Amino acid sequence: MKSTLSRRSFVSTSAMAAALCAASGARSALAQLSEAGGAPSPVRLGLASYTFRNFTRAQLIAFMKQLNLTGLNAKDTKDHLPMAPDEEAKALADYAAAGIHLHAAGTIYFQKDEDDDIRAKFEYCKRAGIKVIVAGDPAPATLPRIEKFVKEYDIRIAIHNHGPEDKIFPSPLDVLKAVDKMDSRMGCCIDVGHCVRAGVDVIKAIHAAGPRLFNMHIKDLSDFTEKESQVAVGQGKLPVRGIFEALTKINYPGWVDLEYEIHGDDPMPGVTESFAYMRGVLAGMGYAARG
Repeated sequence: MKSTLSRRSFVSTSAMAAALCAASGARSALAQLSEAGGAPSPVRLGLASYTFRNFTRAQLIAFMKQLNLTGLNAKDTKDHLPMAPDEEAKALADYAAAGIHLHAAGTIYFQKDEDDDIRAKFEYCKRAGIKVIVAGDPAPATLPRIEKFVKEYDIRIAIHNHGPEDKIFPSPLDVLKAVDKMDSRMGCCIDVGHCVRAGVDVIKAIHAAGPRLFNMHIKDLSDFTEKESQVAVGQGKLPVRGIFEALTKINYPGWVDLEYEIHGDDPMPGVTESFAYMRGVLAGMGYAARG
């Protein structure tokens, strides 16, 4: 049987999830959706902590429990993952107690071409057991120095593209050109929204990145030319199923992290809808969602 769902079916799945959440709690509802799938999904859904940038770590953990999520891309915002070692240790203990796995850190900016500055950021991730650094706009001249620390620490660098406003890495293809001859642990984090705003087909970018794709930030846009047109995933024009199919074809081992940047003071309605939609897409592909 061909496993397909129409866009209307996906929206219906999202609406069903929202209704179930209201009736019986988000964790129970999302578990029901997962049970409706088949094999474990090759796509793992996670969260970029920047989504809850206006909320404390305790609130973030509570939200993740409601969403039935365990994978976190943590950022040094609020008290999510502080840089100071003693404060970081407390955060790590809180996440471990909640069953939350930190699979990436960022976005982290490498603004100095200096060993001490770069080492401090690698040490920050080493203490947390994090193996992927999502890096924001490192200058090309700094990449060889960063590569040296990638080799020393065995921590991958995933350079984040930031769209047409970014004069260095507007799209993942620009990242790939910069790291092409470098260590295989130098790669990219594809932000799907910024990718399409840069005029690049996100599915082609996924295939181009292949084994150099270490992280993904997912969101949705109603207009590929407007940065401010972000909506809940499923309400816009991003080809979510096509993205998941492409990730499956390249055997992507990483996480797809929701980065919901709108409604900063009340993100949960849009976040809940986004995960319900993505889990509905995976169910339509014959998978039980993981995340």
